[in-house]
Amino acid sequence: MTTYYFHFDIALKAIEAAKNKEKEICLSLDLNLTKKSWQIRGNQLIFDENTRLDINMLEPICKDKNKVFYLQDNQLIPAEVRSDGYYKLVPTDSAPTLEINGIKMHRSKDIDPLTDARLKTQHVVEPNDTVLDTCGGLGYSAIFAIKAGAAKVISTEKSRAVITLRNMNPWLKEYNNKKIELIHSDITRTIGQFDDGLFNSIIHDPPRFTSATGDLYGKKFYSELYRVLAPRGKLFHYTGSPKKIKEKDRFLQNTKKRLELIGFANVCFNKNLQGFFAAHQ
Repeated sequence: MTTYYFHFDIALKAIEAAKNKEKEICLSLDLNLTKKSWQIRGNQLIFDENTRLDINMLEPICKDKNKVFYLQDNQLIPAEVRSDGYYKLVPTDSAPTLEINGIKMHRSKDIDPLTDARLKTQHVVEPNDTVLDTCGGLGYSAIFAIKAGAAKVISTEKSRAVITLRNMNPWLKEYNNKKIELIHSDITRTIGQFDDGLFNSIIHDPPRFTSATGDLYGKKFYSELYRVLAPRGKLFHYTGSPKKIKEKDRFLQNTKKRLELIGFANVCFNKNLQGFFAAHQ
């Protein structure tokens, strides 16, 4: 069954088209995966002979620019989860981003989530690699690892709320691939189950550093990353915005030092991608 997605821009365009008595409108109702023309009959948006939407129902969406809705049983339902925090999909000019308690989990200023994921992966993933995606989120890094030629990606995600939104995301449905294995787990615990040298490349894209996420930046976890990375394997480790964390900041200095003490070589900070590249010796 097809799911149709709506947000502020879509709602405005549809409402304006109906007011102008247009007979059809070109829209992306799968969050920018595709675009097509949809019929308008009177004040209804027609999807097929059995599915249509009163355009008046879109008016409340115009009050919130940062929320995605999907159509289910003739109701517009927000793509959000309220559990231990407030999680939601947020529209962008490309694929949606993830927001938790008002904080976007992807870079969305000056770069879209897909471009960010593509640039991270293309520097570390080579054809036929087995890849570890430590904090999978909405799955964009896993998608682009496969597009870069990876033979298999193991993508872990701790949050059940994030996985729920990941499963709502049409981009993941489009790129659903048996080469991607999603594991619902805390990577700091699960990583001990992986064999030495199992992965040719690792994308370590943790939430920003806080007391709650500190283990993902610690020496013990870095040791495990090094252990499961094959000789000459490559690591990308996201750390944060250089606008907030300057290159000579102690946080970055200490992160680089820990990686080098563990054994990583060629450790260098990339300002554009806001993280460290490193290699297994």
